[in-house]
Order: sequence, then C-alpha cells, then structure tokens
Amino acid sequence: AHLTSSALIFNASQDKLLMIYHNIYQSWSWTGGHADGEADLLQVAIREAKEETGLKQVTAAVDKIISLDILPVFGHLKNNLPVSAHLHLSVAYLLSASEDDPLMIKPDENSGVRWVAVNELANYVSEPHMQVVYDKILKKLNISFS
Repeated sequence: AHLTSSALIFNASQDKLLMIYHNIYQSWSWTGGHADGEADLLQVAIREAKEETGLKQVTAAVDKIISLDILPVFGHLKNNLPVSAHLHLSVAYLLSASEDDPLMIKPDENSGVRWVAVNELANYVSEPHMQVVYDKILKKLNISFS
C-alpha cells in the first residue's frame, strides 16, 4: 500500500470542481499523489494540485483532513512497465482556486484539466468506487457548511 494525498479543488462559489483526466485510470479524477515520505500531507496535496493542473495559486479551503479512504488501484502499465494491483491509503483535503487562472495538463499523468459543475460530476467519473468517495465528501460538506 502507498500513502497518498489528494484534493477536491473548488472554485470560489463552490459550485465547480477542478478535475483531471487521469491517463492510467481513464477517468476524470481529483488531483493527488504519493506522499513519498513527506510528513505534511496538506502540502503534498497542494503540490500535486499545482503540478497536475498548471495552477500557480492553490489554497487550503480548510486545514483539516476531509476524508480518509482505502482505495483500490488495479494492475496497469506505467511507463510501459507493469504495476501490480495495490492499495492507496488516501488522505484527502479541500482546496480552492480561481477559475480565471490558466490550466495546463501534465502529459505524463493526465490528458485533460477542466472545471466540472458539481451537479454534473457523475457524468465525468467512470470509476464507481471514486464516485462513492466524491459523493461522501460532498454530503459531508453540505452538512458542515449548511
């Protein structure tokens, strides 16, 4: 298993999420990556968000963990080498960014970056187990911000 740090990135009005089209998973997904020994997982989430979207300015909407999940990663090829199925111990945060900032793909990891309306998220996510995670977080946010 690998420790990972991910983020749902909201716009200022919190009605859109910034998603990437993940090359390996072939699905629109949140940003994130392996912690690689880094202790500050919020900073890992921010760094990964910037690297994977091209954003220069990303901030923590709240400084606490928004979700902890054990996520399956199915066997796949990475850089033409086989990677066995494994688990991600996922720590997730809530970040915010401006829709006006320019976006850029990270070709070795994703082939798309776009703002997606929260109410259209299910139309973009093709991994059912991840839709459950996103739904859980969105429901939690409705409770905590209502």
